[in-house]
Amino acid sequence: MLPSRPCAPRRTLARLATLAPLALVTVAAFTLAACTASSAPATGNAADSSSSSRATASSGTSTSATTYPLTLDSCGFEVTVDAAPQRVLTIKSSTTEMLLALGLSDRIAATAFLDGPVPEWLSDAAAGNDAVASPLSTQAPGAEAVTEVEPDLVYAGWESNLTAESAGDRGTLATLGVASYVSPSACKGEAYMPDPLTFDDVFADITEVGTIFDVQASAAELVAQQRAELEAVVPDERGLTALWYSSGTDIPYVGAGIGAPQMIMEAAGLTNVAADVHDTWTPFGWEDVVAADPDVIVLVDAAWNTADSKIAMLEENPATANLNAVQEQRYVVIPFAATEAGVRNVSAVSDVVEQVGALTVGTDDSAAG
Repeated sequence: MLPSRPCAPRRTLARLATLAPLALVTVAAFTLAACTASSAPATGNAADSSSSSRATASSGTSTSATTYPLTLDSCGFEVTVDAAPQRVLTIKSSTTEMLLALGLSDRIAATAFLDGPVPEWLSDAAAGNDAVASPLSTQAPGAEAVTEVEPDLVYAGWESNLTAESAGDRGTLATLGVASYVSPSACKGEAYMPDPLTFDDVFADITEVGTIFDVQASAAELVAQQRAELEAVVPDERGLTALWYSSGTDIPYVGAGIGAPQMIMEAAGLTNVAADVHDTWTPFGWEDVVAADPDVIVLVDAAWNTADSKIAMLEENPATANLNAVQEQRYVVIPFAATEAGVRNVSAVSDVVEQVGALTVGTDDSAAG
């Protein structure tokens, strides 16, 4: 039984998967043998061969059992899973929450680099799992910590989590019988990164994870639930502009035109002032922010960089203190874990719409221009 979510306009989305067997996990040839799931959505040649199968997967309609061994192309690294993973190390909230949302809490042997507490709708699924309550580390764990966990799969939220300097090089992990997986929506290579990221990409990621773990019915149910929730959202219709402010003081780091921030803002009815930057996230000079003078500022809230600290900086910085959004306190706050492709993206849309709807912009509740 999947965790239940409130029926109100709140959304939850999905993304990253995991793969590796309890036994031997081998790096295999260029094959994409899977039941309904496929490789990364992409731009360029790789996208041409996989986009149609990913689109089919995103419908979440197939519930046929997985045939193992299962070979997947994970951001350009081919991995073969001999059986459904049983001991998983999840790195980042997006991966941990994906497994919780699919009813796979018992497969989570360890966690690391969590971005904050799990949302309320996943609290029951996380309850009783000490690995979720007590992560190995606040950053990506070192290779030694990984080997102590003895996982059959390392499921990473970022490709950069899987290097010799962090959880371990993917090839080295494979020689130790440990599979590594990054869902297609988190891939950064030009041939693999979604361009732009869409909710269909996120839904396809859920389907792929369901295939890896042979829980296709749960994945299909989650996709159907999230599609319904997304379709129930009524976007703000005032034509408001917005800045998605993630981090940075001297130079802000903001949501650009092809990643999760753009996807969420567009679905909420907001126009991203950095949409012309062809990237997921980007440095964006304060002079550009001042020139854009956004109607709304979306603040990413993280333990290491809180929304309150951003507000204080915006109000104290002479370059930003006179922005209309700052003067009028037109802020929207989104938890960091909801800002990366994953099971919280749909709820993030709903949260943005709800918070923006409470804001007054201009004398007639319409965009200031």
